[in-house]
Amino acid sequence: MKAMPNFTDVTEFILLGLISHQELQVLLFGVFLVVYMIMLLGNIGMIILISISPQLQTPIYFFLSHLSFVDVWFSSNVTPKMLENLLSETKTISYVGCLVQCYFFIALVHVEVYILAVMAFDRYMAICNPLLYGSKMSRTVCIWLISVPYVYRFSVSLICTLWTYGLYFCGNFENNHFYCADPPLIKIACGGVHIKEYTMIVIAGMNFTYYLSVVLISYILIEIAMLRMHSADGRKKAFSTCGSHLTAVIMFYGTLIFMHFRRPPEESVEQGEMVAVFYTTVIPMLNPMI
Repeated sequence: MKAMPNFTDVTEFILLGLISHQELQVLLFGVFLVVYMIMLLGNIGMIILISISPQLQTPIYFFLSHLSFVDVWFSSNVTPKMLENLLSETKTISYVGCLVQCYFFIALVHVEVYILAVMAFDRYMAICNPLLYGSKMSRTVCIWLISVPYVYRFSVSLICTLWTYGLYFCGNFENNHFYCADPPLIKIACGGVHIKEYTMIVIAGMNFTYYLSVVLISYILIEIAMLRMHSADGRKKAFSTCGSHLTAVIMFYGTLIFMHFRRPPEESVEQGEMVAVFYTTVIPMLNPMI
């Protein structure tokens, strides 16, 4: 008869972090502190600039300000704790703090991929339907487009976090990562794993596939419209309005697909951490520049 696992009450997790060498930890602290400060200045500056400039009161800049808003909170959900642990010997996070970090991480990453998809649809409307753009992308429509996903995604994130709360642990509280994420938690859990793992894959797969489809279809239609343009200046202008957004989409979607669409046991820990650093810290810093 198979013995039942000896479940243990969890009060905190140990975040093993990026690297164990003390000298390199101090160096990484300095690097990531600079990156985080640049991210804050760039994104907050973007939000302020868009809010006070009458010339920027258009749908694309409206969505861009929300992308900056999400980037600030997305990075701030992870980076300050990472910086603290780089200089700390204990490197712990409370169980409640871990769940809170998981909750905001799931919510914000889904809101960000949604905003990137909506921005692609906005570019499609501006280039392919310029005469209807003002009425179809009115201020009211933009507010609805951005409000609904906040409510919906934060609700879905609550359900996903409850599934994380349903994981059981048997004494191994060493999370081989620099923040609380589902794949590393699943690897050290000894109960409640399968439902969490498969529901995570299904929800992430459905959402990312849908939003990526919106982006791809929008840009296919944009490309068709650009090929029909007789003016070289018109094609150049259309490309310039889409190039930066497409770069942001490729970086964010690409790293997420690489990171999350693999089963945790098959994932290289070091490789996964480097990719996670890129999309939680570096991409939010690069988006305002792009």
